Amino acid sequence: MGGSVPFDVALENRLRIINPTQTILNNFLKHHPFYFTPGIEKVILYLQSRSIPVYLISGGFTQMIYPVADYLKISRDNVYANTILFDKHTGNYNGFDRTAPTSRDGGKAEVIRLLKSKYNYKSLIMVGDGATDLQARPPADLMIGYGGIIVRETVAKGADWFVRDFHTVLEQLQKK
Repeated sequence: MGGSVPFDVALENRLRIINPTQTILNNFLKHHPFYFTPGIEKVILYLQSRSIPVYLISGGFTQMIYPVADYLKISRDNVYANTILFDKHTGNYNGFDRTAPTSRDGGKAEVIRLLKSKYNYKSLIMVGDGATDLQARPPADLMIGYGGIIVRETVAKGADWFVRDFHTVLEQLQKK
């Protein structure tokens, strides 16, 4: 997350150490329900109420992010993330989808460029807490760094605006 190792290498190393199985993943999802950082749900609802598209662009995994997107009523088509691959017969870890742009350094920037080109967005704002988020500014027009869980100095220094909570973001949105 600090950017000292290329993302694809870090991802591969993490997955090799964890060696997840389909059963482990399913049990994790069952016994560890997701929760949201205070204020983020209100920010997303505010944007959606104004027909502003919301995307989830993550170095995380679709298996973990799709349930969050479903809950937030964000189309799975608006999710750009990695997918863990499992053996169909054993459920054992079998790698990850290396074609996903988010599986490599610069992947979030690639997704931002794709979205801007595909939908002709005049401006695109992103929120992130790690080095791969900073890599997407530009092409993102504004990068809001988030430090409510952990403050990464590179993000705090490199973001256009740095916040520690989403209530601040919502206040600014409501002023517009």
